Amino acid sequence: MSDNNKKWFSLNLNSRRKQSTNAHSCSCGNNSGGCGSHQSKEELNEAEFLEAAVNASIGEETKKDGFDQVFDVKMSRRNAFKQLTASLLIGAGAVSSCTSVISNDETKEKAQIDWEEQFKGNYKLMSDDEKKATVNRLVRSYQIRTGKTISMSSKNAEKDVLFGYAFNISKCQGYMDCVSACVEENNQDRNSQMQYIRIHEMKDGKGFNFNEADDNYYHEVPAQGHFYMGTQCFHCDNPPCVEVCPVQATWREEDGLVVVDYDWCVGCRYCMAACPYDGRRFNWSKPEVPEEEINHNQHYLGNRMRKKGVMEKCTFCVQRSRAGKNPACVEACPTGARIFGNLLDPNSTIRWVLENKKVFRLKEDLGTEPKFWYYMD
Repeated sequence: MSDNNKKWFSLNLNSRRKQSTNAHSCSCGNNSGGCGSHQSKEELNEAEFLEAAVNASIGEETKKDGFDQVFDVKMSRRNAFKQLTASLLIGAGAVSSCTSVISNDETKEKAQIDWEEQFKGNYKLMSDDEKKATVNRLVRSYQIRTGKTISMSSKNAEKDVLFGYAFNISKCQGYMDCVSACVEENNQDRNSQMQYIRIHEMKDGKGFNFNEADDNYYHEVPAQGHFYMGTQCFHCDNPPCVEVCPVQATWREEDGLVVVDYDWCVGCRYCMAACPYDGRRFNWSKPEVPEEEINHNQHYLGNRMRKKGVMEKCTFCVQRSRAGKNPACVEACPTGARIFGNLLDPNSTIRWVLENKKVFRLKEDLGTEPKFWYYMD
């Protein structure tokens, strides 16, 4: 394989490996010894590295319980008042339900669940047991409200997995089966016609001109003299959306997925503005999905039902990908234009594409290191 074909490895595939420097300097002028300030530069083990990374990003938050986390979030006076009011109302409702002689057991249980959910902490700070507990509460709450059962996972990222995606521009014919499958799989709002995926119809010879692309075409495809290109969240290695979130409601997981804790999001939309790929969506109203159309196979960080006023986005169908399946858009594509897999598996199809095709990524100069490549046959 030529050096030119190895360019895709500029992606920080070793982002989870510890970076070390060969030299250390201080005021004494020596690089490797000579004064007491030079310490042994032993490489951190996995546990030490993870602890250091968590402390650097969230620090003292790890020592707080859910109640302290809820009320220590930096927010405007208006949002603080709304948070306090909501909490008091939920608390009053819980007390009223629990003390009322006419309340049935399920009403009391629902009130208790609402109270515990209101004061739970940030998902990424939870232990595995705490994650399972909040998932169990949500499943039980849904059962009480609807009389039906959902399956919700809190499955964590697996070791030695780094998800990546490739899109074959030559094969996409603009059918939008991928968009429909994504909407159905991820319980997206039907009223606002929210869509995580966008298919851009572009004119031949114009290059990748998104300003002139048609994203809402209503005609037979493929149209003569046009080609098609899909965009969504690219799950960057260096996601700017994560950097700007004031409450750490979005973060990058070990398998490369950039996720959102919907219950921790305050709806400021900073991440939406920071994303250079238009990959995030905001819920201006409560998402509505007909009960018979709800996908009951859910993940806490993925396609569970959202509330009004939070950010959401493509998660590479975390409820499917962490179960060893392809995202819904990949399975639905009738032309095989979409490839998904583990970048760390040298025998995966995604690795073969990246090593044998001329691939490129959008806005590489920004240094975001997206996990989404384009190529042509």
